[in-house]
Amino acid sequence: MNTMQPCGIEDDDRQPPMNGLLEIAQRGLGLKPKRLPSWLFYDERGSALFEQICEQPEYYLTRREIALMDEHAASIADSLGSDVRLVEYGSGNALKTSQLLRQMHAPVAYVPVEISPEPLQQSVERLAREFPSLPVQPLCADFSKSLRLPIPPRAPRRTVVYFPGSTIGNFESREAVALLRKIRNEMGDAGGVLVGVDLKKDPAVIEAAYNDRAGVTAAFTLNMLERLNREIGSDFVLSQFAHRAHYNPMAGRIETHIVSRCAQQVKIGRASVAFREDEAIQVEYSCKYSVEDFAAMAARAGLAVEQVWMDAKKMFSVQYLVRASTVAR
Repeated sequence: MNTMQPCGIEDDDRQPPMNGLLEIAQRGLGLKPKRLPSWLFYDERGSALFEQICEQPEYYLTRREIALMDEHAASIADSLGSDVRLVEYGSGNALKTSQLLRQMHAPVAYVPVEISPEPLQQSVERLAREFPSLPVQPLCADFSKSLRLPIPPRAPRRTVVYFPGSTIGNFESREAVALLRKIRNEMGDAGGVLVGVDLKKDPAVIEAAYNDRAGVTAAFTLNMLERLNREIGSDFVLSQFAHRAHYNPMAGRIETHIVSRCAQQVKIGRASVAFREDEAIQVEYSCKYSVEDFAAMAARAGLAVEQVWMDAKKMFSVQYLVRASTVAR
């Protein structure tokens, strides 16, 4: 059984109508320093470019997480138990989810939550073929906002929110704690969070992952400007901007910017925005954690780490969090 929920872009208030996007761009580019939200990456071309990033030799994250799931998915499924409703934030193509679902014990339903309707539809169709008896209840929405989860076909023993791919690292610490608190409320007393967490390692390895030699990540970053040109009529000249991603060891994060190559003016609606040479727009953070760092952050959200799985090279982790009061001692 596959239960399709209506999936329309109107369900998603993180991608506003054109005048809303214009306002967001004008506000962000009026800040000091300038800033644009990272969700702007993920139009249709941006989503396709991100899939290509995951295939680049420097981008270890996807390979290490898939290797981890190959080795530990059965153990993870045992820890989750039977009769689980699995809710996945930012499901994308749901490749790693298949590894987990194959090992799960009588799952009640799978609820992929994805902001982009095309990848959501594609993953639902693929999972329907791969797991014909699994109820799939897709939700086209922004997972950072309050969600109205579909009514499950039967009562689950627990709800587990699956948040793979180190997406938690794209949130600054305060935002990450707020998101984990929201998840804590949505999962209920008996629920849990299964989250992918990229681990601290050699900064050169981390930096290379966000600066691939083929330039796919650079194209992905600059596609944000192409999207603004197309959707709000701005006039960014892409050749006059560059991608820059640098690891900040003090903050423990990659900081990604779009940098102006020269002094210039860019039209944003009726306004004109001035750029100095080498002036940057901050577009994304990618935070890296030690196991201890992440446990401390989870504790601020009222969650406790019950179990940690790592890949063989200890580059990436998947961690299972529960309400702090439910951890057995």
